[in-house]
Amino acid sequence: MTRGRAVVIGATGQTGRVAVQALAEDGWQVCAASRGGARDERWPGDVRAVRLDREDDAALAAVVGDGCDVLVDLVAFGRPHARQLTGLADRIGSAVVISSGAVYEDERGRSFDTQGEPDGVPRYPVPIPESLRTVAPGEATYGTRKVRLERDLLAAGDTLPVTLLRAGAIHGPYCRSPRELFFVKRLLDGRRRRVLAYGGRSRFHPVHVSNLAELIRLAALRPGSRVLNAADPQAPTVAEIGEAIDAVMGRESETVLVDGPSPEGIVGSTPWGLEHPVVYDMSAAEGQLGYRPVTGYAASLPETVGWLTAQLDGRDWKDAFPEMARTYGPHGDLFDYAAEDAWLERAGRGTA
Repeated sequence: MTRGRAVVIGATGQTGRVAVQALAEDGWQVCAASRGGARDERWPGDVRAVRLDREDDAALAAVVGDGCDVLVDLVAFGRPHARQLTGLADRIGSAVVISSGAVYEDERGRSFDTQGEPDGVPRYPVPIPESLRTVAPGEATYGTRKVRLERDLLAAGDTLPVTLLRAGAIHGPYCRSPRELFFVKRLLDGRRRRVLAYGGRSRFHPVHVSNLAELIRLAALRPGSRVLNAADPQAPTVAEIGEAIDAVMGRESETVLVDGPSPEGIVGSTPWGLEHPVVYDMSAAEGQLGYRPVTGYAASLPETVGWLTAQLDGRDWKDAFPEMARTYGPHGDLFDYAAEDAWLERAGRGTA
């Protein structure tokens, strides 16, 4: 017996692949919509894959058709996408929409958007509850667009119940900007020494795709208008992440800790390199949805490391992960080994 019809927008993305599988295995009749209309080999045979240009209102309406019991939107941003969904409220039983932990601001109005400003680095409470205030809604940045989306969808709660999941640092296979690449590539390149700023204590709470998919599955079963954090059971430090990846790859590395920001250029910088911890409170999801994580960070790493290793085989990392190259390119090369070695020599630590 089916639980009903589910439409997933962004089905072949990193999270979509796992979300479609989780819903289908839980008894939903799933329509997997993506720009290319491709299938994942792990999906059950009755999953229907369709092409969808998300920006085409008529195309989205056609995919929803006469109606669906739940719509899962993994690629929504800002007012236009909120308007699309609310415009179909009479044909959607409930929705689950991915937002982001980037929406939060601290008590002094600092957020991810202000990190480049003088004294602009946010200092959030540990852990961050959903009640913490957010940046103002708008269309200027990733965070402000997500808040605009949240506000507009929550305002339509009487006609369209929506669970908004504020995701942490999403990780797992098929990531376009995999943070774990920072450590995996260094080990593959034979580097045995690494420099970590902020004493290796940076914490940017991750969420594995299978845990995010579990939250989606549970929210589909329990419709409501709410905002919930989405994160793994652990928020490891960047030093702990490096050690865990060493263990998976069977290597040993020496970690050179810098007690403060990068000493030179981006030497010591990492994709988790925050001065103050970002840790999300998961008690609301546990209480409202009965959420229990499917995996932990370290337990999920073998699959991620194996996928990364395969993607890098015979390829330049910038070709394998062009989006990551664009993200970090303006700030310097994450793998500028010459700069690292020069700094290590000047610091009397030899080379990596």
